[in-house]
Amino acid sequence: MESNQKSGDGLTGMQKEVPLRALIQRTGYQLLQENGQRRYGGPPPGWEGPPPERGSEIFVGKLPRDLFEDELVPLCERFGKIYEVRMMMDFNGNNRGYAFVTFTTKNEAKTAMKQLNNYEIRNGRLLGVCASVDNCRLFVGGIPKSKKREEILMEMKKVTDGVLEVIVYPSAADKTKNRGFAFVEYDSHRAAAMARRKLLPGRIQLWGHAIAVDWAEPEVEVDEDTMATVKILYVRNLMLATTEETIEKEFNSIKPGAVERVKKIRDYAFVHFTQREDAISAMDAVNGKLVDGSPVEVTLAKPVDKDNYVRYTRGTGGRGGALLQGEYTYTLGQVYDPSAAYLGAPVFYAPQKNNVISLIDLWICVDSYTIFQILEDVCQKNNWGQPVYQLHSAIGLDQRQLFLYKVTIPALATQYPNVHPFTPAKLCTAVDEAKVHAAEHALQTLGLQTEGAEASSAAVAAFPGML
Repeated sequence: MESNQKSGDGLTGMQKEVPLRALIQRTGYQLLQENGQRRYGGPPPGWEGPPPERGSEIFVGKLPRDLFEDELVPLCERFGKIYEVRMMMDFNGNNRGYAFVTFTTKNEAKTAMKQLNNYEIRNGRLLGVCASVDNCRLFVGGIPKSKKREEILMEMKKVTDGVLEVIVYPSAADKTKNRGFAFVEYDSHRAAAMARRKLLPGRIQLWGHAIAVDWAEPEVEVDEDTMATVKILYVRNLMLATTEETIEKEFNSIKPGAVERVKKIRDYAFVHFTQREDAISAMDAVNGKLVDGSPVEVTLAKPVDKDNYVRYTRGTGGRGGALLQGEYTYTLGQVYDPSAAYLGAPVFYAPQKNNVISLIDLWICVDSYTIFQILEDVCQKNNWGQPVYQLHSAIGLDQRQLFLYKVTIPALATQYPNVHPFTPAKLCTAVDEAKVHAAEHALQTLGLQTEGAEASSAAVAAFPGML
């Protein structure tokens, strides 16, 4: 069987062979091409010990197609010692417009990312640079709400390899049930990728249910200097009936008058303090405490600078949101769990300069016959599985909370990846409005009308089987 690796040093006959040979002669690094990418270093000469820590790699996009390591390496060397450069190559010998550069430390990568993003590499050609992290976490939807964490962990270990942990959240309406989804953490990106392939809709069911599987989005990493200024607490696992007044009273009981304001969204809230030290004291005092009978989790909110925080995560398909409004967005949920250190990826990052918004997955149940039931009926009668709603939240310029839902239909996710998840372009000021807009958008994308029960009947008639 033929090997995909070029013989020798892989440079013979390549574009810019002479300057590339001069580069490796100067640095002593190896340059090998294999499986559609060219690897410079990894490790560098004389390297001992494990590879650099997570967060030491950056994504460099918008490269001119005729730019190679002889130009990119000297540029990146200005900001630190290079561990490895992986340049993606096409069959014609040009690069594919992007590369991954790993530095020996996370701080070097951070400096390079800040300095190189929007750097004019050639006349009128600006680079797009962001963080790159391996994804080791999957989102699995369609899980029966009666299943406990231990049962889900056991089932995932039974059907996939390399499972480290599962993260399950209680339902906002009934804390004895889960929300119909879980995040599954694997011991490596490869293990997660293999599990995702095995769990793709149509290949396997869990407890007899169709499932939706996708890369989760990892928790954002915020630098220590930024976190040292945070005066906002993120509070999760609240009861739906818990009011902002109750939350404010609970936190003000630690120090009267310390709370500036409270913003609650479903079963989580942001609590703003005037002084950071008061926020820290309140966090320590209230975390784990029962509020209206529910044990709450309290952490510092993680602000993301929209100008500096963009990220490419291998294993998310390069999906990112360009919906951030205002100076900061605050991460929510386990996707961006402020208490967990990670996210490699299940965070949906983008390989171009755009803005990432926070994400929390919710399973929506509606009592009256609404647009949600129309979509649910369509999915049920076509055996597509239960639609999964993902709520994204951002803080606007006027400090109001803005919302957007994405909708995933399990059986259609792999057949129509170009339109999944169904993502409307509109940000809404109310959760209910965003929910309605997302369901309408999904039905319209499927080519269906969206008015009342007639729409459901028409949808079933139009799609008696799979699309």
